[in-house]
Amino acid sequence: MPVMEISIVPVGTKTASVSYYVANAIKILEKQKGIKYTLTAMGTIVEANSLKQLLDAAGKMHDSAFRENVKRVVTTIKIDDRKDKKLTMNAKIKSVQKKL
Repeated sequence: MPVMEISIVPVGTKTASVSYYVANAIKILEKQKGIKYTLTAMGTIVEANSLKQLLDAAGKMHDSAFRENVKRVVTTIKIDDRKDKKLTMNAKIKSVQKKL
């Protein structure tokens, strides 16, 4: 199961706050089947059954800011994908916590 961290930053908005645009991007995730996500202070962690699902969701999230008349959007994506064992958001956290 691939895991992605995504951060979408609209540039040139009327205010310094971007929470409105983040909320719109999260609403996109809520409509996607087979996707789990965790919102964090600096980005959103997304888990899906396939890389294609993650990339499709990322594209829709990125485009959501443009639908709000933003002229520029900077999206940062990190992907962790393993083929040797099942990968989940929770398992990654538990692995580190176990070692602390």
